[in-house]
Amino acid sequence: MAAMSRLRPALTRWRKRFARGVTICVAISVAAFAPLGPAHAAAFETSAEHAYLVDMGTGTVLLSKSADVPVAPASMAKLMTLEIAFDAIANGRLSLDETLVVSEHAWRTGGAPARTATMFAKVNSTVEVSNLLRGIMVQQANDAAIAIGEGMAGSEAAFAELMNERARELGLETMRFVNASGLAGPDGETGAASMRDLVKLTIHIIETYPDLYGIFSEPEFTWNNIRQTNRNPVIGLPIGADGLIPAFHEGTGFGMVASAVDKGQRLVLAVHGLPNASARLSEVQKLILWGFRGFEKVRLFNAGEVVGEIGVFGGAKGKVRLAGRRPIEVLLPKGQRDAVRARIAYVGPLAAPVEEGAEVAVLRVVDGDTVVAEIPLHTIEGVSQGALYQRAFDAAVELMIGLVHSGVEAASAAR
Repeated sequence: MAAMSRLRPALTRWRKRFARGVTICVAISVAAFAPLGPAHAAAFETSAEHAYLVDMGTGTVLLSKSADVPVAPASMAKLMTLEIAFDAIANGRLSLDETLVVSEHAWRTGGAPARTATMFAKVNSTVEVSNLLRGIMVQQANDAAIAIGEGMAGSEAAFAELMNERARELGLETMRFVNASGLAGPDGETGAASMRDLVKLTIHIIETYPDLYGIFSEPEFTWNNIRQTNRNPVIGLPIGADGLIPAFHEGTGFGMVASAVDKGQRLVLAVHGLPNASARLSEVQKLILWGFRGFEKVRLFNAGEVVGEIGVFGGAKGKVRLAGRRPIEVLLPKGQRDAVRARIAYVGPLAAPVEEGAEVAVLRVVDGDTVVAEIPLHTIEGVSQGALYQRAFDAAVELMIGLVHSGVEAASAAR
């Protein structure tokens, strides 16, 4: 008991360290594979100022250029408007046949008088939600987006608060919205979003609402006796594109979020900062075709295959083995088969007891300092809490590590 009393400070220190979390990386060998990620994109240049291209099936980042820099999303902000509407439909808070009013504000700001993308809904008319969604997804209609926002939250300002709250819930930290449409506000404010977060939001929409996502590829839409073809310029081109939204901002240029499928493989792309609509269309086609043609899929681990193991503090066993729930696959540039570097990363120390099947780590596939794929890993066995002597031993080890660490810090400070 006296020994345990001396070790209690180490246990207290360990608990505090565990509470704030330390990211620990364990290198593993996957030597028969090739380097991947943005470095292999060095041989592929894009004229877009911002770009992010991901293979949705494997999560491999094929291209990243200033992808975390927030820019004005313009019409791409409508993706969050749609996500909130889709979520409400999925959870029974909104129905497709429900009608919403097109207010004078929606009509004047986003309708025919505004000379922007519109579905030409009449002022004070009522429109079914299904048609408002088509107005947004097929025609990028600003009046439809504003009607959705006002109908769901009472005002655009209140709906923008919902958009920002939803962005935080989805972990989209760069996103900030000022209205439902993405149009500039009275003071010129347009919000912000990074290409990475726009791709994350798109993947979430495709995975969570596949049936509603299909509206994006409808070739035309007629409302108020006005027939309009799909305003997305990549729909119908022979690149497999089936959504989403082009955008333009007077200060930062032309952008787009697009997704395409070829032979079961889906790519998701966000670009921004192109000089005109022609350059945008050319760059989107080029990037999507390169993504489909320039890579091959390589399996690193089978589903359930042991990827590695990490340490457990205070357990009956000192380590626990990890695996992926699905096959762990990445895309590699064709013709390259050198060595992939991968690391198991987790917030630790991992404290016993540990349940079997718990997701406790990720496998990070890296190219230099850039993470190009991140795959969740789960425990394939449980680890119960260890006996008193095992916990005492772990506390003693932690105490020694803490003393050494403190000595190093003191020596560094003395220099």
